[in-house]
Amino acid sequence: MTRRQLLTYLGTLAGVAIGGRLAGAQGQAKTPIAVYKDPLCGCCGKWVEHMQANGFAPTVTVTDMPPIRAKYKVANTVASCHTSVIGGYVIEGHVPASDVRLLLTRKPKGIVGITIPGMPPSAPGMDMQPFQPYTVLTFDEKGATTVFMKHTK
Repeated sequence: MTRRQLLTYLGTLAGVAIGGRLAGAQGQAKTPIAVYKDPLCGCCGKWVEHMQANGFAPTVTVTDMPPIRAKYKVANTVASCHTSVIGGYVIEGHVPASDVRLLLTRKPKGIVGITIPGMPPSAPGMDMQPFQPYTVLTFDEKGATTVFMKHTK
């Protein structure tokens, strides 16, 4: 085998390997997430689209939110417009998909979930410009919070 043939062969192998990885990544199953939203809220749909675009498979239930928040121990101080459940955690509001992935990777103990209280204008699904910083918080059953992630740009 000549040097040129060897390099061509190795290039072909590399291409097949990379192509196989890309095909495998595209074919991966999306991570299921249950989303509960108020029937009057329009921005929740944009957040659901954000989650879909980032590898999640949301199942949306339109419902009255106070009983959902009570069931999942979401205090009024950390509430937002929609409540989601994934991996034993609650995601309250417009939390970025990257933060949800980080939560599922870290699996912190002693918390109910993560939240962006209210509806920050630059959070996913709101997408207002210019960007306005916001903070994602962890929360426990009593509503106590700690900073999980700061988004500054």
